[in-house]
Order: sequence, then C-alpha cells, then structure tokens
Amino acid sequence: MAGFTDRLGEALGNAVDRKLNREIRKKKLPNHVACIMDGNRRHALQKLIPVALGHKMGKEKLEDVMDWILEFKIKYLTVYALSTENLSSRSEEELEELFNLYVLGLEELVDDKRIHENRVKISVIGRRELLPKRVNDSIDNAEKVTNNYEQYVFTICLAYGSREEIVEAIREIATLHASGDLSLEDIDEREVSNRLYTKGMPDPDLIIRTSGEERISNFLLWQSAYSEFIFVDTFWPSFSKREFLRALQTYQTRTRRFGE
Repeated sequence: MAGFTDRLGEALGNAVDRKLNREIRKKKLPNHVACIMDGNRRHALQKLIPVALGHKMGKEKLEDVMDWILEFKIKYLTVYALSTENLSSRSEEELEELFNLYVLGLEELVDDKRIHENRVKISVIGRRELLPKRVNDSIDNAEKVTNNYEQYVFTICLAYGSREEIVEAIREIATLHASGDLSLEDIDEREVSNRLYTKGMPDPDLIIRTSGEERISNFLLWQSAYSEFIFVDTFWPSFSKREFLRALQTYQTRTRRFGE
C-alpha cells in the first residue's frame, strides 16, 4: 500500500510540474536569473553528513539548475559561490575542499557538451587575486575555451563582495576625474555600471535565495536595485525543479515598476 501511495504521489507531482511548465511558457520569462546558493553546510549538518559532501551536493544541484535555465532559454545565469567574507570565516580545510570543487567544476564545464552545444560563455567575477593559482588556472581555461560563445552567459561569483566591487568602481572613476579624463558632469549610473565586474551584462530580473534567509549578503547590490527577490526555505542541495518553476511563476505575477 505504501508503495502504491508513493507512486500515486509521484504521478500527481509530475502532473503538477507539467501544468506549471505549460503555464510558465505562456508568459514572459526573466532574461537574467541570479541565485544565492545558500545552505550547503546546514544541509550537511541536518543530514549528519560531512560538510564537504554538502558542498559536493550543492555543486551537483547547480548542474541541475543549469539544465532548467537552458530548458527555459534564460540567457543569463549568475550564481554566488564564495563571498570575500567566506575567505576569512571558513576554516582552511573547508576552503581547500571548496577550491578543489571549483577546479573540478570548471574542468567539467569545459568538457560538458551542454556548454558547447548551447554556446554558453563562462565568466568568473570577484577578487580573483585572493584565489589559489590552481583555481585561477581553471578559470582562465574555462573563460578562454568559451570566450566566443554568446548564446548564454553563466557567471560565477568567487571571492566576490558587492561593496568591494563598488569601491573599486569609485576609485577608477575618481582617478579618471583627477586626471581630467572624466568630467564631474559625465559621472552617472552608466559610468558606474561600466566599471563593475558585470559590465556589459543586464541587471538580474530575478534573484532566488535558498535556505530561508531573507537578506542580500553583499550580492549585486548595485545591479539588484530593481530585481524581484524570491526566498525559498529549502537548503540549496534540496532545491527542486518544482520550487524553481514556482519561483518563475511568482516572478510572472509581479508588476515590475522600476522605482515608479
């Protein structure tokens, strides 16, 4: 009886997903989705498994999300993988495990047929000078191999902090102004945007944060001024396609006013 009930529940769930899928495709989708991938460590603690395994499961979930993004032909995906704060708050052992995962993940992306068939450009933004050489070598290779792709853009934020990003932009603008190459009157939103790590990318339409936390955590502060935010209670490794579909559906029900 239990087996029948489980199969019935799964069948009903699949029917719900198909209905959601059809409804979502009838309306405008976001062009740029960003994810704050929160909850790997707490997922591991909840499941009584090593934290390293929680991070590995988080990496595997990102692969699922990439599939969903490609399925709905959403051009831009940006994910928050490691903050500058994480570099000082995490143990050396955990950071080494994370760095190894980043190297593995980037190497797998380079060999992933989905990347090449869909012409996905890979970009990594953040304070890359704070990352180990092996991570930077993998980043350089992934960016070089996909440099000419432009159908989709997958951006990974590593050693990233939005306040630092904005400060760097301010310093560059101040230097140009001091040298006489940029007048005070010409300093506007466009000048700032063009000096951020995300130069050339549209601002995110939708930002999804998992784990139940409802804060931005120094992520795309300038770029998210008019983004729609959706907070999901599930830890990142357990984030399901149904929750992703519901996030898209919720986005479609909102009226974007852009400050008006």
